[in-house]
Amino acid sequence: MLSPNSTNTIKRPPSSLWANAWYRFRQDKMAVVGAIVLLIIVVSVIFGPWVYTTPIDKIDFSNSAAPPTWQHPFGTNDLGQDQLARILVGGRISIAVGITAMLVAISVGTTIGALAGFYGGVLDNLLMRFTDLFLSLPQLPLLLLVIYLFRDVMRAIAGPELGIFVLIVLVIGGLNWMSVARLVRAGFLSVREKDFVMAARAVGARPGRLILIHILPNVLGPVIVAATLAVGNAIITESTLSFLGLGFPPDVPTWGRMLYDAQNYIQTSPHMVIFPGMAIFLTVLSINYVGDGLRDALDPQSGKG
Repeated sequence: MLSPNSTNTIKRPPSSLWANAWYRFRQDKMAVVGAIVLLIIVVSVIFGPWVYTTPIDKIDFSNSAAPPTWQHPFGTNDLGQDQLARILVGGRISIAVGITAMLVAISVGTTIGALAGFYGGVLDNLLMRFTDLFLSLPQLPLLLLVIYLFRDVMRAIAGPELGIFVLIVLVIGGLNWMSVARLVRAGFLSVREKDFVMAARAVGARPGRLILIHILPNVLGPVIVAATLAVGNAIITESTLSFLGLGFPPDVPTWGRMLYDAQNYIQTSPHMVIFPGMAIFLTVLSINYVGDGLRDALDPQSGKG
């Protein structure tokens, strides 16, 4: 029989907003598995090249397209270069593109959505029509066109690697902010009518303070979810560009570029396709599971937990 004080020992979910969101997230097994897999991938691409020190550019035609061995766990490509070393280094670039492009998309989308939702009226109408215009554009053809037209210019300005990196990040981020803008706008339209915002406005709080201090923190949940999903989308887009030959230079081993180089060896050397393809698949899948878990954890109407 329970003692009168036994109820104090029963484990309860935390009561604060973020602690309760963390509690809910931990109850989602697939989200936790996705977070663990994503953490392993990120740690591997960051520290792996320091541990696995095989050069990525060492050419050995005598060992061309060799299957996996103890010396080359992921095999070699058509030039005899080690696949594992190139996947680890290429992962840094692919994930960096995904994160940076996400930051661009989130920054633009949050700014436009916040201005539209806070001020409303004519400004809201103009910004939302501008958002609708971008939503109506065919993204992949436009992306390919912009990369094709400006890649030589960016290479001349910032170099073959940094120039392409900046161009890809700006184009991917600049074409994926619209959903974030709509989410933020909807959140602002709801929160700006709350009592605590009206009270802050009554005591003379300026618009900038109202936006940054009082309203924006209350609409960060959907933005965080959109940010996680935007990373996966950016990695897929960069891989598509590299696969089409419009991404980074041939000596930069992004995962998409490795797939592009391996397309003629699918039947004879399938390992050249399987391992970079699995890297993209596991990274994007784990990011999507984490995003789904965050969506359920941050949704106050969620029935989980």
